[in-house]
Amino acid sequence: MPHTYAGPEAEPMRRLLARWREDEAGTYKTWFLWEERIKNFRSIRRGILSVIADIEDNTFGNVYKHSSLETVVKSIAEQRQIFRGADHAFLWKPKLRIPDIYENRENQLAFAHFLDVCTCCGGEEAKIIAAIQALDRVGIKGLGPAAANLLYFLHPTTVTPFNTAIVKGYNALTGAKVKLGRWEQYLAMRRGILELNAEYRDVLSNDLGAIAGLLFDLGSGRYPAPPRGEGEAALARWQEDLAQVRLEASRASRAMQAARDGERTHVEIQGWLRDLGLALGFQVWIASNDQNRECGTGRLADGCLERLPDAVERSAARDSIRLIDVLWVDAELAEVAAAFEVEHTTSIYSGIVRMLDLALGEGQATGAMFLVAPDKREGDVRDQLNRPAFSRVADLDVRFISYGDLASNREAIARFGSGLKPMEAIAKRLV
Repeated sequence: MPHTYAGPEAEPMRRLLARWREDEAGTYKTWFLWEERIKNFRSIRRGILSVIADIEDNTFGNVYKHSSLETVVKSIAEQRQIFRGADHAFLWKPKLRIPDIYENRENQLAFAHFLDVCTCCGGEEAKIIAAIQALDRVGIKGLGPAAANLLYFLHPTTVTPFNTAIVKGYNALTGAKVKLGRWEQYLAMRRGILELNAEYRDVLSNDLGAIAGLLFDLGSGRYPAPPRGEGEAALARWQEDLAQVRLEASRASRAMQAARDGERTHVEIQGWLRDLGLALGFQVWIASNDQNRECGTGRLADGCLERLPDAVERSAARDSIRLIDVLWVDAELAEVAAAFEVEHTTSIYSGIVRMLDLALGEGQATGAMFLVAPDKREGDVRDQLNRPAFSRVADLDVRFISYGDLASNREAIARFGSGLKPMEAIAKRLV
């Protein structure tokens, strides 16, 4: 879309939005347009369902650490800068006995009911608001609007993310005085955000993550808010500040590009695995949302399957399985022989959930499961797989392949290898 709204005659808000959308280091490009963001929605939703089930079955426990809630909230907190620290509100504070959803069974059940209603309501705004108000009436000590971050991943067009920086950004932009910690304050802010989003919808999105990212960048000090009716002098000062931000953003963009140039990219590793699979005689499936990415002189999905085997297509977990980074398919048996999740910098949790969907789906062969990641992430992978929430992973024999081992051995495997044995030889057992 051409930035016709960004000319010198444009109103300050539109000038701000134009700069923000072009900022290589701002939340719009680094988080909202980040390809892994959408892939994580399904796994986070599944994690929320696990929290509900654990509470209802009375297996949730009475501590945050190692609970299903910790697993899903940590996955949210890994969603780059906008959700950094999202887990703080759920950490058990023993002296204050908050948030009081670990030792109080009634509060646990109220929290589970709140999540269940919001999960099952189909995005109906009235039902979501009613569920929030019902939870607020229970008065669970220490459980406030931070829980909206869970709801955002269920209903991104209805619920806005929430944190201190977003509140500060909203107050700076609108002149409001929203306070932290109270649901009624959050709901009032949400109404104002919806109005702002509607006014500038042409340069934002139906997904409220976009405007939340703008407010986050305002509240964290990356951008100054436009002046509100303070005269030409104030507007001129703001334009100078905005120009300075653009200069700093340009410098940051160059630094980020230099860092990217020094790393192997996620797509590059997918390309290696694609080429290896084809060389070893397998058919290859590339994650549905990555198929059109540029790789070498063509598309990442060039030469690959356009449809998964019938057994997978019929699976209830089909949508999740289609997002696995690379699948090797045995053409004769018409089933998945190996699955690869490339965990470049993202949450390991999401990739493991997708593998579980493949392995535990009705009628699916487990095949071989590999997590492929930078050498330095091996410890992170092992830590994640040791979580109680992934106890069933031990039965799947998920293995780790480092970028270094893949780089060193891929050419020899392609020339002299057959079947899965060479991949198993360079992989490490994790559990």
